[in-house]
Amino acid sequence: MSKRLLVAAVAALMAVAGCGGGSDDASDGKTLKLWHYEGPDSAMGVAWAEAIKQFEASHPGVKVEFEEKGFEQIQKTAPMVLNSNDAPDLLEYNKGNATAGLLSKQGLLTDMSEEVTKRGWDKKLGPGIDTTAKYDERGVMGSGKWYGIPNYAEYVMVYYNKTMFDQQGLAEPKTLDELTAAMAKFVAAGITPLALGGAEYPAHQLFYQLALTKADRDWVDRFQRYTGDVNFHDNTWVYGAETFAKWLREGYISKDSAGVKAEEMGVSFMQGKAPIMVSGSWWYGRVASQVKDFEWASVPWPGMTAGSSGNLWVVPKGSKNKQLAYDFIEITMSPAIQDKLRDAGGIAVAPSATPPTDPKTKQLNDDFKTISDADRLAFYPDWPAPGFYDAQVSSVQKLITGQAGPHEVLTEMADYYKENTASVGK
Repeated sequence: MSKRLLVAAVAALMAVAGCGGGSDDASDGKTLKLWHYEGPDSAMGVAWAEAIKQFEASHPGVKVEFEEKGFEQIQKTAPMVLNSNDAPDLLEYNKGNATAGLLSKQGLLTDMSEEVTKRGWDKKLGPGIDTTAKYDERGVMGSGKWYGIPNYAEYVMVYYNKTMFDQQGLAEPKTLDELTAAMAKFVAAGITPLALGGAEYPAHQLFYQLALTKADRDWVDRFQRYTGDVNFHDNTWVYGAETFAKWLREGYISKDSAGVKAEEMGVSFMQGKAPIMVSGSWWYGRVASQVKDFEWASVPWPGMTAGSSGNLWVVPKGSKNKQLAYDFIEITMSPAIQDKLRDAGGIAVAPSATPPTDPKTKQLNDDFKTISDADRLAFYPDWPAPGFYDAQVSSVQKLITGQAGPHEVLTEMADYYKENTASVGK
C-alpha cells in the first residue's frame, strides 16, 4: 500500500507530472534519475540514502538525481508520466494487479527477467515474496515475466502505546477479543482508542483486516488472483463490514477520521494522542526513532493479514539508463544495505547471517517470518482492480460518516469489482 506509503512524503511535494529534468539530461550514461516515496526517516529511506552513496562511489562520474515523490501522486499519475519524456530511469512503484500489473500490461515497464536470472535476484526472493514481482500477459501477479524487484517486505500489525495500556491495567492485545476489550476500556475512560485515516489507505485496510479474521487462502486467492467466484456478501466480508460499523458505534473510531490522512494518523499515535494504530510495518522505523515520551510495542494482527513483499523497483520502458538502474537495484539487494534497512526498522528480504541486535527489530522480522511461513499474507484490498483504491477510500468514508451502511458499502465494492475485473480470465 499499499502501500505504502510512503507516509512522510505525501503532503508537500510538487505534482509528479511537472517535476524532474528533461530527458536529455539523463541520457548520457552519467545520471541515474531515481524516484521513490519513502520518508528520509523510514527504514527504506535510510537504507536507500546509503545505497545512493555506495552507487556513486562505485560509479565514478555518475550522479544520482533523486527526487522524493508522494505515494498518492505516483499512484494517480504514473501511467501518464511513464509514457512521457519525464520518466525516471528507476522508481519505486506499488505492487499488485491494479498498479504494477496494469503498467506491465500497458507496456510501460521493462521486462527484467534476463537481468533477474543473471544477477541471481530470483534466488534471494523466496516464494510468496516473489509473487508481486511477476506478471502474466493479463497483468495478473504470481507468474509470467519479472517486471519488478521488491527490496523489502511489509505487513499490517497492531501498534499500541504500552504506557497507556499499563495505566488502564491492560495486557498485550494478542487476540481480536483482547483488542476489542482494550478499546472498550479506553472509551470508558474517555479516550478514543484507534488512530485512523479515512482519507487515504488506513481505513479500508482496517476494513479488510476485519474481514481477514474470518478468511483463508482460498478466499484471498479468489479475491486477489481471480481463481474463483467472489461474493462480497459472504460471511467473511459481512463480518468485516459489520464489525467496522460496530466499532464506529462503540466509539472505538472517531467519525472525524473520515477526513484524516495517513500522515496525520501516524503523528497522532506517535504523539501519544491515541493508544492504538492498526497499520503497516512501513511505520516501524519512524515510530522507533521518533517516539520518546512513552513505551510502545506491536503485535501481529490475529489471523491472516494484509502484507506482501514491499513495493517494487521498476524500470520504465523509456528509461535511458537501464544498466545503471540494474546496478542500483543490485546494491540495494546487497547484504550491507539489506542489514541497514533491517536495523533501521524494516523487513529485509535478503539480509546477512548476522542477526539484529535490537530486540524490537528482531521481533519485527521474526513475526514476519512466522506470518509468511504460515501462509498468512493476504496482499492489499485495492489490488484486484485499477482504481479500486479510490473507490474503497470513498466507500469506507461513507461508512464512517454514516452516508452508507455496511451492506451498502459492500454492494458498492462488489459492483466496482465486478465491472473492473470482468475482462480478466478466471
